[in-house]
Amino acid sequence: MSHPEQPPSAVSAPLDFIRTIIDEETAEGKHGGRVATRFPPEPNGYLHIGHAKSICLNFGVAAERGGTCNLRFDDTNPTKEDVEYVEAIKEDVAWLGFEWDELYFASDYFEKLYDFAVELIRRDKAYVDSLTAEEIRQYRGTLTEPGQNSPYRDRPVEESLDLFQRMRKGEFPDGTHVLRAKISMASPNLNMRDPTLYRIRHAAHHRTGDAWCIYPMYDYAHPISDAIERITHSLCTLEFEDHRPLYDWLVEQFVDGRRDRPRQIEFARLNLNYTVMSKRKLLQLVQQRHVAGWDDPRMPTISALRRRGYTPESIRDFCSRIGVAKKENVIDVAQLEHSVREDLNRRAPRVMAVLKPLKVVITNYPEGKEELVDVINNPEDESAGTRRVPFSRELFIERDDFREDPPKKFFRLSPGKEVRLRCAYFVTCTEVVKDPHGNIVEVRCVYDPATRGGDAPDGRRVKATLHWVSASHAIPIEVRLYDRLFSIEDPEGTPEGGTFLDHLNPDSLEVLRDCRGEPSLGEAVAPARFQFERLGYFCVDPDSRPGALVFNRTVSLRDTWARLEQKTVRKD
Repeated sequence: MSHPEQPPSAVSAPLDFIRTIIDEETAEGKHGGRVATRFPPEPNGYLHIGHAKSICLNFGVAAERGGTCNLRFDDTNPTKEDVEYVEAIKEDVAWLGFEWDELYFASDYFEKLYDFAVELIRRDKAYVDSLTAEEIRQYRGTLTEPGQNSPYRDRPVEESLDLFQRMRKGEFPDGTHVLRAKISMASPNLNMRDPTLYRIRHAAHHRTGDAWCIYPMYDYAHPISDAIERITHSLCTLEFEDHRPLYDWLVEQFVDGRRDRPRQIEFARLNLNYTVMSKRKLLQLVQQRHVAGWDDPRMPTISALRRRGYTPESIRDFCSRIGVAKKENVIDVAQLEHSVREDLNRRAPRVMAVLKPLKVVITNYPEGKEELVDVINNPEDESAGTRRVPFSRELFIERDDFREDPPKKFFRLSPGKEVRLRCAYFVTCTEVVKDPHGNIVEVRCVYDPATRGGDAPDGRRVKATLHWVSASHAIPIEVRLYDRLFSIEDPEGTPEGGTFLDHLNPDSLEVLRDCRGEPSLGEAVAPARFQFERLGYFCVDPDSRPGALVFNRTVSLRDTWARLEQKTVRKD
């Protein structure tokens, strides 16, 4: 399987509690010294940045220790799953730079899972329950009160076997019966109170079609799938900690005393401020058209981050920086932005673009004259070389770079003030032209021919350097400026009576359709990334067409996380 980006090397990552456990068990000879992990997403939506952390952990641990990592789809709920999500997940994992050793689906094991369920019934470890879903909830008890046995718990084995076989044949409607494990209704752990293993669901499956009308529950299929694949370490997030006793119970029944049973280890999931991570809520955003789709650059999905211009290296770096913890915490989204900013600073070529153009006419520059100025492509990379950018009498600068009546400490262009045009000349504003409504439509300047290249031979200095594009050479571009999708830090913590949708940021997208870029951008294709000098990092959007380029802002040049880190260091 080929990858569009360079795959990550299998160098050792900093030790965390999971890697420490694995190394200790390997040293003890457990599992014969093998390390085998898996990444098991459900194909009911697109992967998000939280899944990226799990991907980096599972594939990283295996690669660092010469082990294996499978990609396995937990496709046990046919009403919510789709082949679209399967293909998107495979693309995301590959784009992040990881290659799975084997590709599996839980549906590959449907027959084995069924056969094992039959074995559990025969061993009196499972029974068919005919209570309704509401009755099962009532019998389950509470956190402080034990549950009660179902009246069907002591159903004869042969009767349960017959009913389970007829469930498979499709003789009963949804909800009529379920298969439950026979453990203990008095267990302090609600997950051990005779959990459901199978339910009836007359729904077509994206792989098996109508072959099945009973489907295994995740808590049943997952540990057995791990055992079948001889996974050594089942790494999952903290919400599955209370499910671990059931995981261990099922594995113990299945492997029949084998020593190298898979071990479940939980870690804290990734939580970002100003972000929702719930697949259900992300799906709601898509279905209700609050966003343009799963890959809308405001979304936290991997496909959205890719479209916004994030690199796989930056996401892997972010996951490495935040590490693996045992306790839940919230990560500042600025830390994610810091990782991509650092990566793009090293690799992105610099170009000049003007988002809100203001025309500048250099009145003493010869009419009809054009010249090329040399500009460095990337000061962080000497091998990137230089390019030649056309300069002429009429230019565009940023409208925000001019003030007719400048406030104090405004060092950019204003009447009578001299500034430097990047790699070109010093210019001084001499006149302001307005339309009949008083709007500034043009600024007239004079230039100093002796300052070609951007320096004055007499040593005089200016306090501002402006980027620009030649009006006659610039190409029209559309630019989309993305901000955080939510206006509060914890949109998932909305008080009762409200929803996370109440906190959508109305200014999360600004579309600028009258922008201008230097002519070198004309050949750019998605997903090319650039630094627009003084403005930020941008990438070509797939919506682009020849002569109609669209750019997404990945991140601004301002790095709030780096400043926060510096303050922390000074305090320490």
